[in-house]
Amino acid sequence: MNSIDALKTHLAGTFKGEFDDSTKTLVKYSHDASLCEVVPKIVVFPKDSEDIQELVRFVSNHKSDYPDLSVTVRAAGSCMSGGPLNDSIIVDIMRHMHGTKSVSMTADGGEAVVLPGTFYRDFEVETLKRGLILPCYTASKNLNSIGGMVGNNSAGEKTLRYGKTERYVKELRVVFGDGCEYVVRPLSRFELDAKIAQGDFEGRLYGKIWDIVSNNAKLLADAKPKVSKNSAGYYLWNVWDGKTFDLTRLIVGSQGTLGIVTEVRLRLVPIKPISKLFVVFMPTLDRLGDVVNDILPLNPESLESYDDSTMMLAVKFLPSLLKKLRHHLIRLLWSFLPEAWMAITGGMPKLVLLVEFCGDTNEEVDSSIIALEQKLEPYKFKMRRAKNEFDSEKYWTIRRESFSLLREHVHGSRTAPFVDDVVVPPHAMPDFLPKMRAILDEYKLVYTIAGHAGNGNFHIIPFMNMKDDRNLRVIDEVSDRVYSLVLSYGGSITGEHNDGIIRTPYLPQMYGAEVMRLFKATKDAFDAQNIFNPGKKVGDTKEFMMSHLARL
Repeated sequence: MNSIDALKTHLAGTFKGEFDDSTKTLVKYSHDASLCEVVPKIVVFPKDSEDIQELVRFVSNHKSDYPDLSVTVRAAGSCMSGGPLNDSIIVDIMRHMHGTKSVSMTADGGEAVVLPGTFYRDFEVETLKRGLILPCYTASKNLNSIGGMVGNNSAGEKTLRYGKTERYVKELRVVFGDGCEYVVRPLSRFELDAKIAQGDFEGRLYGKIWDIVSNNAKLLADAKPKVSKNSAGYYLWNVWDGKTFDLTRLIVGSQGTLGIVTEVRLRLVPIKPISKLFVVFMPTLDRLGDVVNDILPLNPESLESYDDSTMMLAVKFLPSLLKKLRHHLIRLLWSFLPEAWMAITGGMPKLVLLVEFCGDTNEEVDSSIIALEQKLEPYKFKMRRAKNEFDSEKYWTIRRESFSLLREHVHGSRTAPFVDDVVVPPHAMPDFLPKMRAILDEYKLVYTIAGHAGNGNFHIIPFMNMKDDRNLRVIDEVSDRVYSLVLSYGGSITGEHNDGIIRTPYLPQMYGAEVMRLFKATKDAFDAQNIFNPGKKVGDTKEFMMSHLARL
């Protein structure tokens, strides 16, 4: 009997959910939004945490009999790094494990308890009823799930002010390697000592992680990336701050490699009632660092960007873009006239900056915009205030929908996100961006660049014909060169999309052998048998990555 037949036999009669190993299903789950392809053996759809616990106990107890067994959780499938792909068991939490259990007000805003298979878009509907929001939502917020946000430590356009998902997780319920569910929350040193003293699986786990972070404090502090966004590696430097021991800060961003999250308690923030957008059209990148550094002291809510290629993409596929905006066609076309006239008279800008200010009153927001106009006036760039929410929406739609437009309309080629999430210090952007573009242009790649300029975080999306064998060499060489360039500026190879299959092989280059040894010790502490999403964070090789690029 093979491992999957044994699993089916074991689950029969007790597993409340479903399982499916039809060819159609396995092909569907062999892909996500990444460039990778890995065909699983079976997909299971648990009804609840008890189903997941039973599944994990089976895999743990039979790993020695069936070494090929492992468990990888999949949520909405919008991951761009191959995080939810695996060749054994895929656990789809979207079918049954969804829903917002509660949303409540607190002294500093609010909190919610939500299941991981909940689409963010559905969760936001519930939080908005209370005037609250989870501010780390992503640009793909209509596609992704809460579980994916926790697994990847996601971020988005409001991260400049509010930070990433890790800042908003108050408590997790997690199934660990022994097949039991545990509550994970911040602990005082007294509570930590009591937990370690239990001497059981949970206590030993806490003890091992405490030893790692306490015995290697300086090494970890030095290893922490010196940029405002990072999703690379395990965040061991965040676990102990001298007062609080918080394993949620390690599990967030771990891509399901340490356990399976079954419930999330999140902190929410009140929505500012007034929001206005200011748009800057930059003819060159020469002064980008100066401009960003002039903007940041004014504390904008967001500082986003997209390049001329993205703008041209929006123009080329304007009908599709207009459908996404869902407004009257004539009014929409009329709203684009200022940009059309600017392009005719002065050429397409190299970069468009979106600066959003939010506040409690119009006067508060307007004063920030006036101050920004005064600061930027010496640059002589073309600038404009969005007239209203409708006017603002067209810019946000271009920024948010460029990746979808590429996926939907580029035929004969496909989106190829492999250096899609780099981060450098904002002051380094004017020097870094031309060098990065020179590498991409040397290989004659067609690509768009959009991103979070305030954080120095850029998304580079080439589109390529993956049936052409020559492009395998391009991906290999461009990855090496771009990541080496990023690290030479003290940056991170991923700010929010995480490691997955596509970036795990580059973690040793980013962190070095000593830190990778601690990452491996962390994985072993949680998951000694390597049953949770193997090959992510530790253990993956470039050969595996290159051999699992989708040839579609």
